[in-house]
Amino acid sequence: MGDIEPISRGGSWATPAAPQASGTPSPPSRVTFDRRELDRILDLYGRMVAAGEWRDYAIDFLKDKAVFSIFRRAMDVPLYRIEKDPRLARKQGAYCVVSQTGLILKRGHELPRVLAVLEKPLRTV
Repeated sequence: MGDIEPISRGGSWATPAAPQASGTPSPPSRVTFDRRELDRILDLYGRMVAAGEWRDYAIDFLKDKAVFSIFRRAMDVPLYRIEKDPRLARKQGAYCVVSQTGLILKRGHELPRVLAVLEKPLRTV
């Protein structure tokens, strides 16, 4: 009975790495957005909320990718999903923006360039 580890409760942003037999930590079990990426995404989100376009968001850290979902209303399906998939980093780019219908609007290696597809152009008044 002494071999049972306690279950972690509560929300945590990242799962701590468990040490391997050699004593080095294993890679994280989930993909996450780092602080710089999250700041950039939340900056865009805040501007769009202020413009009245978006109302809610959700963040999912999965085993193979991290997803930031954007909603017009809380009960809807996401308008857009900003995804980070490290497996595609060397090929098409780790970041992509996916529309409500599943269409990939933009994919690339640099987050600011990928998020540019969601920026509203300035209008003259």
